[in-house]
Amino acid sequence: MRLGARNQNAWNVSHNWVDMSRIGRVTPINLKAAPQNVIFAKELAALLIIDMQNDFCSGKGWLDTVGGPYEKDRSPINPLNRLLPILRQADIPVLWINWGNRPDRMNLSPSTLHVYNPTGNGIGIGDILPDITSRVLQKGEWCAQVVDELDAQDQDIYVDKYRMSGFWDTPLDSILRNLDVKTLFFAGVNMDQCVMATLQDANFLGYDCILLEDCSATTSPDYCIQATLYNVRQCYGFTSRTQALIAGLRAAILHEEGDEI
Repeated sequence: MRLGARNQNAWNVSHNWVDMSRIGRVTPINLKAAPQNVIFAKELAALLIIDMQNDFCSGKGWLDTVGGPYEKDRSPINPLNRLLPILRQADIPVLWINWGNRPDRMNLSPSTLHVYNPTGNGIGIGDILPDITSRVLQKGEWCAQVVDELDAQDQDIYVDKYRMSGFWDTPLDSILRNLDVKTLFFAGVNMDQCVMATLQDANFLGYDCILLEDCSATTSPDYCIQATLYNVRQCYGFTSRTQALIAGLRAAILHEEGDEI
């Protein structure tokens, strides 16, 4: 019997034996990336999709309510929907990392609350949006749900976060280590804020980090995008694009299965 979340990090147990060898086949994937092309193991990879939720990406969400250009945050929807079926066919875990705060906001510091309500007179975390009576970034509310247009499925993994980084005060690192993940692909919004903070923490924790440029977006000025891409390539990992990842995975799947996707 297998005990474990994935084949490559599982024990096989019987009445007389416990096999802890964790020996499994690894499939190398060639990926066009910057500043260098990379090779990663399909069985050791996962995709983190960050904050593609109604408050940031939908009309009448928090960003739209306060006058922000939420349409910019919707640009990852189409490339992600092209990518997700290929990832699932390749058995690569998909994790949705969204703000999902406690109703009492007991674990949120004043500095965190200030970001979303800097004057104290606006609509901040946990406050009710006037048009839809949903509470901003609160777990269980419409505001915190993945946008309907994205292909989120029940078998995916969902993690609530409470800071810009998806690793702070969450089980994300434990989940990834239990899945035996080494390489993380990053997508979502905002590229220069929550995506970047999560990617930086992943790098500090020892993960291999690849930012998918066309699956990430921000409402910040363009120079913030350029600075993020520069810093990721210079300090924290690599950047690539959806089509390059799909091409690499398709080649590997065709080689394994011997038929077309």
